[in-house]
Amino acid sequence: MGRGIPEVLINSAIGIVKELGGKALVILEDIDPERLRDAGVTIVIVGSSFDVEEEMVKRVSIPQNLDLNNILNLISAFLIEHNILGEGESFVYVTREMIGIKTVKKSISAMRGFFAQNQSVLQRLLEITIELSVEGREGTPVGTIFVIGDTRRVLRHSHQLIPNPFKGHKVNVLDRNSKEIIKEFAQLDGAFIVRDDGRIAAAGRYLEVEPKVIDLMLPPGLGSRHIAAAGITKLTRAMAISLSESGTIRIFKNGLMLLEYNPRIRY
Repeated sequence: MGRGIPEVLINSAIGIVKELGGKALVILEDIDPERLRDAGVTIVIVGSSFDVEEEMVKRVSIPQNLDLNNILNLISAFLIEHNILGEGESFVYVTREMIGIKTVKKSISAMRGFFAQNQSVLQRLLEITIELSVEGREGTPVGTIFVIGDTRRVLRHSHQLIPNPFKGHKVNVLDRNSKEIIKEFAQLDGAFIVRDDGRIAAAGRYLEVEPKVIDLMLPPGLGSRHIAAAGITKLTRAMAISLSESGTIRIFKNGLMLLEYNPRIRY
């Protein structure tokens, strides 16, 4: 049956869900939901599309180059956000190689904001950030920030460090041809400001954040770039992705860190 998830794993996962009295089965591959018609619980398919309209089958799009732990944490946040699971409850997940059980921890609730943003724009920028983390730019490490959404307010809380290279241009992160342009300008100091629809409003932007004033609740040891990214999401309704020169990627919403990942490190 090709390189997809073997039928025996899917059937075993359905059996485990029923045995545990679980409420959700998560499939970490884009498959036909008909293969899961006997599950009797909410099915979450992690693939290339985002569609949560159906009651029993939810399709969620998460960058596949994230590590398994972060994917499962984001799925946990999704299940909480859609009232499918509560904190302390568990779901069964299945990949091409394994079946696992994940318990939703209380701390996961901070990640719920991940799914409030435009998924395709956020996913595209996260994919580009992961590539920048691994590759750098011409062999040199790159640090940058992408601020997504609530653009008018973000612009009020920031100013240009350099003339805006995107002024008068309609560059959109959803356009596959824009990736190399974005990577090139990622070498500039300052942040990218990206609208909800994916159009880049500005780059080389200094975020005017005063951490002591806005009382950020962040883990100790974060550098100024991550603090600025967190701060702008506390001052506005935006979401921010920050990349340090060490390769660590963090996503912030409402001043909280939703995700931390370094693709250069094997977990």
